[in-house]
Amino acid sequence: MKLHVEAISEQVPAGRHALVISDGAARHSEKVNCHNVTPLKLPPYSPELNPVEQIWQWLKQKMSSNRTYKNYKAIEDACCEAWNRFVEDAERITGMCSRKWATIKES
Repeated sequence: MKLHVEAISEQVPAGRHALVISDGAARHSEKVNCHNVTPLKLPPYSPELNPVEQIWQWLKQKMSSNRTYKNYKAIEDACCEAWNRFVEDAERITGMCSRKWATIKES
C-alpha cells in the first residue's frame, strides 16, 4: 500500500492534492506520509460507499450465481468472460461507480 500511495503521490500535479479511499482491509492500513495524498478509510460494513463492491455484486448476480463448473479452468474462463462482458459497457461502469457527491469541480 505504501508503494502504491507513493506512486500516486508522484503523479499528483503541483498545487493539487489526492484523496485515496480504501476499505478497512488490513493490507490497506499501512501508514503513509505523503504531503499531497490523504488516505480516507471507509467505515466498516458500508459496501454502498465502495463502488467495487457493486461490481462484485453484479458479477456474482449476472454471471456466476447458480452455476457449477467442471474444473478450475472452467471457473477461470467464466470469471474472465464475466469481467470482459462487464467492461464492455462504459455506461454500466459509470453508473455503478460514480457518486454525485464525489465529484471534483475545476476552479
